[in-house]
Order: sequence, then C-alpha cells, then structure tokens
Amino acid sequence: MNIHDGKFAWMVKIGEKGQFVIPKEARELFDLKPGDEILVLGDKSKGIAIPPKEKQNEVVKQLMNEIEE
Repeated sequence: MNIHDGKFAWMVKIGEKGQFVIPKEARELFDLKPGDEILVLGDKSKGIAIPPKEKQNEVVKQLMNEIEE
C-alpha cells in the first residue's frame, strides 16, 4: 500500500519455518526476482530493514566502517 510520496507498507505473515513472502507489489517495485539475494538488517530497537539491491554494497561498507571506528 502506498502510504505517502514513495513510502510503502505491506503486511506479511511469518510461516512455521520463519519465512515470509515479499508481496508482489514490493517485488515489482524493487525488481526482486527468484534467486536474488537480499540483505536483511536488524536492530533490536528499530526492527528489520531490507535495503534496495543497488544500495546493498554501500550499506555493508558503511556498516563495516562504523564497526572499525
């Protein structure tokens, strides 16, 4: 669902194996195809985030720089 100006939200259910399906609208919006790998980030206070494919390397580099500092 389109919340506001390029911001979206979808509800998903977690299955018995801890898996969930990324909604079709989200897969199309972010060009996710079967076999693609995604980066899943977690923060106990902020929750779970999945950055866009084209930003994954940049996000990992930023995280590694922060860890080294």
